[in-house]
Amino acid sequence: MRIGIISDTHGLLRPEAVERLAGVDHIIHAGDIGGPEVIEGLRRIAPVTAISGNVDRGEWAGAYPATELVKLGDRFFYVLHNLKELDLDPVAAGIDVVVSGHSHQPKIETVDGVLYLNPGSAGPRRFTLPIALATLELDGDAMRPSLHDVSKRAAA
Repeated sequence: MRIGIISDTHGLLRPEAVERLAGVDHIIHAGDIGGPEVIEGLRRIAPVTAISGNVDRGEWAGAYPATELVKLGDRFFYVLHNLKELDLDPVAAGIDVVVSGHSHQPKIETVDGVLYLNPGSAGPRRFTLPIALATLELDGDAMRPSLHDVSKRAAA
């Protein structure tokens, strides 16, 4: 199973992001969606699990929870926007992957057997940070996360 992970689109679904996510089995959006059209575009690629972020306001945003627990393959994913607001022990809760956004800084880290994945921001460029997203391959017991910098082909 191949999962696309995206965050902080801020209303912009870049063609480069759509191209990179083509062929995934599921997409997780870790908040700061920016508008319902982003999720509509992602749903044309694969089923989507999405949460709201701090910029998601208005009636449309009420459809998205602040956190989400989703099982994909045999793995449990906990999705929240700001990792600093994590209010549970992932190990004790049986969570395999914690997905977050907010910082716009892509990062993959494993702590106590839990994979922490921040795909970075796929929306408008912020400072000198890359325009990025992630994919995660699930194959039996193996999890292979990858970060993808799409800014080399994307205009500011």
